[in-house]
Amino acid sequence: MDVPSTPGPRYRERLTPPWWFWLAAAFWALSLLAAYGHAVSPQVGVGVGVVAFTLAAVGLTRVSATVVVDDRGLSAGPAHLPWDAVGDVESLDAAEARSRRGPGGDPRAYLMLRGWVPTAVTVRVDDPRDPTPYWFVSTRRPDRLAAALRLGADAAPDGRAQT
Repeated sequence: MDVPSTPGPRYRERLTPPWWFWLAAAFWALSLLAAYGHAVSPQVGVGVGVVAFTLAAVGLTRVSATVVVDDRGLSAGPAHLPWDAVGDVESLDAAEARSRRGPGGDPRAYLMLRGWVPTAVTVRVDDPRDPTPYWFVSTRRPDRLAAALRLGADAAPDGRAQT
């Protein structure tokens, strides 16, 4: 059994929607509360408002994603890339990330994209059996994520150095 080199994740980031998404959800629920409260009854309006905000909160929570670099490799949202498949890592600023999300990107790439996060990293998939050329992972701290991936790949059992 392998003993982890460091306890816990080397990098962890939760990509939650910005505060103004929550504000928009609250205004939406309040508008439904007011409309149904006026048209039907205040009790129905409160019920509809509570249900509406609950549905919005569930939706906003579900579009959140977590990026983790640990002893197993990279996890981005529901997907996992093991260390033996992690290739070159590139940190992207907002302009580069925008280009890769659009015409400058490869349609075969795995996208863990959150539109409210302007920066990202790309991780080349180093597995000849995998048709995915690279992973595009949204992150608010691309340099830190890229550094964690490079450090982790250098410490991986196969000892491959990353550029």
